[in-house]
Parts: sequence; C-alpha cells; structure tokens
Amino acid sequence: MKRNLFIVILIIFNITIDQISKFSVRANIELREIIEIIGDHFILTNVYNEGAFLGMGSDMHPTLKLIFLLILPTLVLGYVIYYIVKTKELDRLSLIAFCCIIGGGIANVFDRIVYGKVTDFFFIDLGGIFRTGIFNVADISVTTGMIMLLVGGIFNKDKIEKT
Repeated sequence: MKRNLFIVILIIFNITIDQISKFSVRANIELREIIEIIGDHFILTNVYNEGAFLGMGSDMHPTLKLIFLLILPTLVLGYVIYYIVKTKELDRLSLIAFCCIIGGGIANVFDRIVYGKVTDFFFIDLGGIFRTGIFNVADISVTTGMIMLLVGGIFNKDKIEKT
C-alpha cells in the first residue's frame, strides 16, 4: 500500500507543479510576450502548442489529432500506470522515472482536453551550442523520467554483466 501511495503522490506532484506553472504563465504573460530572464539565453514566453513535441502534428486533421494526441497517449499512460502498479520488482529509480513520465504525460493530455492545446513557455539558447524549442514543466518531467530510465538501464546492465 505504501508503494501505491508513493506512486499516486509522485504523479500528482508532477501534474500539480506543471498545472500551477501553466496557470501562472497564462495569467501573467501575454500570448507571445517575451520575458528575458538571462538575456536571450533563457526566455519565458507564452505560446500554445496544438501539436505534440515541438509542434509536430499541429496541422494534422482534427480526427488524427484526436487519435494521436489524445486517445493513444491516454491508452499508453493507462498501460504504464498498470505496469508500474503490477510490477513490484521495479527499482526505486525506475519507479520514480515512470511516475515523472506519467505525471508529465497526464498534465499535457489534461491541457489538450481542457484547452484544446498545451501551454509552453520555457526557451533556452546557449549560443548555438544548445537550443531548445519552447517547452513546459510537463515536458521536463517526461524528459527527466526518460533520462533516469536510460541511466538506470545502463547501470543495471553493468550490474547484470558483473554477476
């Protein structure tokens, strides 16, 4: 029971932080307004993304959008929730990673359901060395979770090879 409570709390935490940040952006930053935090290297703005990652699919037919940006992600998120609840052998890092992915995914699906689009607002440009698209806290959660799974997989592979 403690494990399931941990899962629920971590997923809700990810959703809540994302939704609070998006609410704040929608309330305080005008659409397409640019606020330079660290010159033009770290910018806050307010844009609506009607597609997926970096706006991909924003010009899809509405039926395809419904399938690929709402129904399919909801089914995948449901399956991943089922998987982490049922798979008791998951190590703590993998469990946290999956909770971050699920929380971020649910937060963006929630935006699609309620607003028909996702609010994005962070932009980073490190002088051509590293440059992002415009993203949000849910995207950070999903990306962090994926990195954690990759790192955990590498270390688990090393442990398996040693035994």
